[in-house]
Amino acid sequence: QVQLMESGGGSVQAGGPLRLSCVVSGYPYSRGCMGWFRQASGKEREKVASIDSSGGTNYADSVNGRFTISQDNAKNTVYLQMASLNPEDAAMYYCAAHPLAAWSSLNLCRDRKEYTYWGRGTQVTVSS
Repeated sequence: QVQLMESGGGSVQAGGPLRLSCVVSGYPYSRGCMGWFRQASGKEREKVASIDSSGGTNYADSVNGRFTISQDNAKNTVYLQMASLNPEDAAMYYCAAHPLAAWSSLNLCRDRKEYTYWGRGTQVTVSS
């Protein structure tokens, strides 16, 4: 059974940093995409960042240059390092995973928004 468990959310002052973690278990695929999404109250879900199994990354324009996605395969963990947070970054943050077939290009991770596996989310609050 695939499980994704996010942690690291909390309350932070504007301008501050926060690091989210996502531990993945029971995931049998070696090739695919890992992504971080967020959904603020009353807004649609937004893809924040993604990383493919070769380490290629992609970011939403709203976070590019402030957020960094990374993965530690030995720990089965994906991170989202967030810096210079502002109130517009406040949301529930979700980790997601999507496997890709061996013949599929990893470039698909850049634009993909539909993922197969999801965590339950971790809340980020930013106070001004």
